[in-house]
Amino acid sequence: MSEFSYLHTMLRVGDLERSVSFYTGLLGMNELRRTEVPEGKYTLVFVGYGDEDNNTVLELTYNWGVDHYEMGTAFGHLALGVPDIYAACDKLREAGVKITREPGPVKFGTTVIAFIEDPDGYKIELIERKPH
Repeated sequence: MSEFSYLHTMLRVGDLERSVSFYTGLLGMNELRRTEVPEGKYTLVFVGYGDEDNNTVLELTYNWGVDHYEMGTAFGHLALGVPDIYAACDKLREAGVKITREPGPVKFGTTVIAFIEDPDGYKIELIERKPH
């Protein structure tokens, strides 16, 4: 067992409330905590599917007054498991979410995946995980 544990991933966002709504309202995460740091001119919101003590979560960082970031070439994507990828994509599409890869088997494999984008253009891979 490692002495390390994976705590969170941080994304910089251009509109904090839009991003919180996306991750909580459309992807079903919970807002876990929010910290405003006026002296640093930024706000942090942690969202996730469970408490931070037992789950990896997502940190949304809003630097006050910055409404856009350039996408780098090193970042790939976040990945979320869903029980029915086709139903999930239909629901997200109806809500206006950009589907950048329609659901289907991964090339040369059988795992069913899709890709969507969050409001800031970050890629999110959806991986179908049927309940056992």
